[in-house]
Parts: sequence; C-alpha cells; structure tokens
Amino acid sequence: MTNVAVIGAGSWGTTLAIMSAKLGHETTLIARRADAADSLREHRQNQRYLPGAFFPDNIAVTSDGADSIESAQCVIIAVPSVHMRDTVSRHRDALAKSNLIVSATKGLEIETGLRMSEVAQDVLAQTSGSNSPAVCSLSGPNLALEITRGLPTLATAASDDMDAAVFVQRTLSGRNFRIYTSNDIIGVELGGTLKNVIAIGAGFIDSAGLGSNAKAAYVTRGLHEITRLGVAMGARAATFAGLSGFGDALTTCFSTLSRNYRLGAMLATGMKLEQALEELGQTAEGVPTTRATVRLAERLSVEMPITQAAYRVLFEGVNPVDAISELMQRELQHEE
Repeated sequence: MTNVAVIGAGSWGTTLAIMSAKLGHETTLIARRADAADSLREHRQNQRYLPGAFFPDNIAVTSDGADSIESAQCVIIAVPSVHMRDTVSRHRDALAKSNLIVSATKGLEIETGLRMSEVAQDVLAQTSGSNSPAVCSLSGPNLALEITRGLPTLATAASDDMDAAVFVQRTLSGRNFRIYTSNDIIGVELGGTLKNVIAIGAGFIDSAGLGSNAKAAYVTRGLHEITRLGVAMGARAATFAGLSGFGDALTTCFSTLSRNYRLGAMLATGMKLEQALEELGQTAEGVPTTRATVRLAERLSVEMPITQAAYRVLFEGVNPVDAISELMQRELQHEE
C-alpha cells in the first residue's frame, strides 16, 4: 500500500484519486478551497464534474494538505495549467519534502513556454535546490468519465528518472488502467499538451460539416507539425506516434467527451470564445496552449500553420470555415 496525495479536485484529479483508492492506496484529495472540500466530503462524490462516481472509504478530502503531501510517497498534481505555478508555490515547502511528484496536467506556461514538469521544478528549485524530488509526467488518451466507469485505459509515465516512472507504473496500474514507461518526458508532455490545439480544429470541422476527409487530413497534418516542434525542443519523433501523441490525439479529436473538441464545435456555430468557455463550464487547455505554442514556434522558427489557424480563430475572430479554407489554399508542398 502506498500513500498518495492528489492536488486538484477537478474531473481528472478526482478520477485519479478514485482510481488510486480502488487500488488499495491510502489517498488524500486536496481541493483548492475549503468549501469545495466540505462539499466533496459531505457528498462523497464530485457533483459538478463526475456525479455518481462515489468515493471509496479510503479517500480523505482536505483543503489543507501539507501533512498529507509530506507523508505521501507519490504526489499527483492535476490542476489547470494556468494554476500550476501558483499551486506548486502554495504547497512548495511540503512538496520539497516529498519523494515523487507526478504532473497529470497537460499544458504549457504561456509566459515562459515551460512544460508543467519544468514549472514544478522551477518553483521547487527555489526551496530545495539540487535536492528537489523526482518529477514524472502521466499522459495518454485518458477521458476521466470512461476511467471512473471502469473502461479499459492506457497511459504513459515519463521521467528522466526511470525509477520514478516505474514506481508510478507499478503504483497506479490496475485491471483497467495499464501504464507504460518512457524516458522521453519532453515528448510525452508535449504530445499530451499540443494535441489539444488540434482537437479544437477537429471540433470546428465536424460542427461545420466539412467531412471525414478534411478531418483526417487535419489531424494527420496537425500531428506532423506538433512532432516537428517537439523535435526542435529535444523530444524524440517516435514518442508522438505513441499513447501520449497519436493515441491522445485520436481520443481528443474524435470524442465528444473532449472539452477542447466541444469548444471547437461551439465556435463553429458562431459563438465567441468567452461565450463558448462559459457554456463549457470547464477548462479547455487548448486555449492557453495555443497562445504558448505560437510563441514557442516563433522563437524556434518552426512553421505551424494549423496552430496559427487555431490562434486566429480563438483570438482574432476569424471564422473557422475561413481558417480551414485558407489552409487548403496554402502553397503546394512535398509531404515529408
């Protein structure tokens, strides 16, 4: 049995806590606010995001998780990417004393372009220096609702420290959740992050009725360009053909459970971004990720026309159909 602490009580954090507890681990779910923790304790479920997915008895819920974090052998952080730095900073002293941090957040920090594991390491270096705990990333085609229903799911645990990746694999793998390991944490994090940009466009295409040919081509070329950026950032191209790249993109681009897909579909109906996000009622990581990715691509001189098209739709008011049409009219090229 392992002591596991999960920071973040959204759909993904709640799912990981339930999964951990069902595997027999003593698990603490740490909510951001005291009132949220009170509601989770009272109802023994996340009524907002996962109604009906009741908590096993071995899940404790709190909003003050210092003791749980310090004593945990595995601390999972599952918060929106825009809150990662603040979350790690708030729990910095406790996290610095932990053995292993698992980032289950998919995103890039807008201002710095840092991956989520890098954000955690950057904050913790200010406290623990070279003695910072090991950091691992957990990513893959992981729709929370399907996992809580017990449907078969695969994921990848990646770290520069393979002992850490193997520990996560052995701790969180179960009958319906199988984890592979990788030492390409750059590729695993980027695959899980950048596919959200593609998913928004996939929602555009379906909602606008542009057809399966267009969607298949869009997703394929989208994967090509995020692989190109990943390689420029030090990742292995092959990683993007794995679970956290191709696998995650398939799920996110083809499932209506995907928030980024649904956001794209709403935008194609003429909704403005703010209105669509309000109706969605949850974080769509593809929005801040698109901003960060455009900046990274410019900095590294990587051509990313699909990401640029998504940016123009999200932030410049371009009609999604017009954006797709412009992609179709680009200069003819050789396929690499």
